[in-house]
Amino acid sequence: MTAMVDTQPATEASLEGAATPDDAQAPRRPSLSPSRAADFKTCPLLYRFRTIDRLPERKSLAAVRGTLVHSVLERLYDLPASGRTVEAAQELLAPAWAELREEPGVADLFATAQEDGAETDANAPESVEAWLASAGRLVEKYFTLEDPTRIQPHGREELVEVTLPDGLLLRGYVDRLDLAANGALRVVDYKTGSTPREMFEGKALFQMKFYALVLWRTRGVVASQLKLIYLGDGEALTYAPDEAKLVRFERTLQAIWTAIERAVATGDFRPNKTRLCGWCDHQAVCPAWGGTPPPFPVEAAAAAGWRTTLPVVELG
Repeated sequence: MTAMVDTQPATEASLEGAATPDDAQAPRRPSLSPSRAADFKTCPLLYRFRTIDRLPERKSLAAVRGTLVHSVLERLYDLPASGRTVEAAQELLAPAWAELREEPGVADLFATAQEDGAETDANAPESVEAWLASAGRLVEKYFTLEDPTRIQPHGREELVEVTLPDGLLLRGYVDRLDLAANGALRVVDYKTGSTPREMFEGKALFQMKFYALVLWRTRGVVASQLKLIYLGDGEALTYAPDEAKLVRFERTLQAIWTAIERAVATGDFRPNKTRLCGWCDHQAVCPAWGGTPPPFPVEAAAAAGWRTTLPVVELG
């Protein structure tokens, strides 16, 4: 059975568009998050489907496992420093999983159990036991990269946001924010995959530069280090930004936003056919694959605070 669910987790879903009954704190005007900026860069039509149409997408075992591992690593730092051991972290898996499996669509991923190794297909079901064991190995790998007994995070799963002078609202959630005694900031993000090849490092650091920019604009401090921890192969990627680089990055985000606003105003979101299309759930409604997109949701876009020049079409 294929599980169809909202494409964005709760923290991401509230970052763009209008407030919903379930999230009274959501912004009442459009904003830009790292994920959605990356979507638009990858494929403008994908951005539209996820952010404006909010078409459902399948959950994958890999994505849900990432959510589980993130939850465990967040809870790990609720424990006293001396208690942050591998064994304690493994014990956190069961309660975190008990909560996660109640979310819509998660249990359906395991409706048909397969033998270990089924994840050659990201959406292929496998046994819960094998899947949980793989999550446990990722949690254990974390301890080879950092000593959590020596870290006291300043923030975890922390919302960071800023409105730039041109009115662009940037919002995102930081996995972990460390603050040194001298005021130095370190931004840490956990990845359950493997370290990207050198040619893809810039794409991987896009998210971290986004966070560094928001923190600089809100705190007046340039993060001393951006750190991506890859649990898949036990490697870490670090980057030290400076003000000049963040200014350039800010201009990049403003250019992306200008292009997004233009696309919303006209309803013109072009597909970008790449090898990543193989992982996309929207090929059936994508012109690049012979599909026809649904009519642009003008009313929904306007309700979410977007400016559009498109007329509202009365149906029926």
